[in-house]
Amino acid sequence: MNKDLLYQIALTLVPNIGDVHAKILVGIFGDAESVFKAKKKELECIEGIGTIRASCIKTFDNFLSSEEEIKFIEKYKISPLFITDSRYPQRLLNCYDSPTLLYYRGNADLNTSKIVSIVGTRNNSEYGRNICEKLVEDLQEENILIVSGLAFGIDTIAHKAAIKNNLQTIGVLAHGLDKIYPAQNKILAKQMIDQGGLLTDYLSNTNPDKQNFPKRNRIVAGMCDALVVIESGKKGGSLITAELGNGYNKDVFAFPGKTTDTKSEGCNYLIKNNKAFLITDAEDLLTLMNWTHKKKKSPKKQRELFIELTDNEKIIVDILSQNESLQIDELYIKCGLSSSAMAAALLQLEMQQVVITLPGKIYKLN
Repeated sequence: MNKDLLYQIALTLVPNIGDVHAKILVGIFGDAESVFKAKKKELECIEGIGTIRASCIKTFDNFLSSEEEIKFIEKYKISPLFITDSRYPQRLLNCYDSPTLLYYRGNADLNTSKIVSIVGTRNNSEYGRNICEKLVEDLQEENILIVSGLAFGIDTIAHKAAIKNNLQTIGVLAHGLDKIYPAQNKILAKQMIDQGGLLTDYLSNTNPDKQNFPKRNRIVAGMCDALVVIESGKKGGSLITAELGNGYNKDVFAFPGKTTDTKSEGCNYLIKNNKAFLITDAEDLLTLMNWTHKKKKSPKKQRELFIELTDNEKIIVDILSQNESLQIDELYIKCGLSSSAMAAALLQLEMQQVVITLPGKIYKLN
């Protein structure tokens, strides 16, 4: 029996100890076993733990459940990823409420260089299907890992499109790895294990109960670089995931739709309230994420030679040529122009495709 894993699973089972508390405890004591072996007084002195939570840790005796879970893990060759594991998704680890322990079955690198999460309505239109399939198809050359929630609708379309275009894809589940929900996606899930994987923070025998899905969504939002919303009502899981993404300082993107279309109401809301960047295709996403290949940029740099710049524009170009990129406040300090003069010059440079804007009001030469 793996003693480290025994205590790691047990830590997730202690009443009143959630992911935030567990992260604090492991940060102080180094590992899960040391948390259980710490003296009660030591535990009580930790901010946020106190007497009640310390008592819950010291009186915990349900190690049998941990042993049963280890048997399940070994039988189905599941990879447990504790927060101290180097294979744990590091982007997710940076989120304050990252899961203490993940259960993973698959072969994709959860720390690969480019990860995009795609979410949307379960009741998509043909418009939503076409957008999703085209987006994933156009991301093929970038070798991006596609993440979604294996639900009906946009999630399923994103996973299938990834497999079709030879991209790895991860399905984040709101239940244990002993089942697949919806059951209609069992064949798809098997394909994903061979070309990506399945990921959850729930123990086996956990049902896909309604309250599990918002918790699942934090993984979808937290483990990516970019979160894309394709068709969403104003309420529901996609909007929750987008809000989580904003809270985690992720770059959130949305495809717009008709103002009269309820399926696009959520996307339009996110764009209108500056909670998502408006995109219309994969090129927009790649440009905003600065993921475009250098070979695609070279023709634009050639055209810059034939553009006549004003004195203010030259100042900005000279500064940016000495820096890979600059946030707008840094650029303002360096250029010495008034805010209005700089804004006017930047606008002209963008229109001439000399300068591009990245998320966070960051500017760089094209």
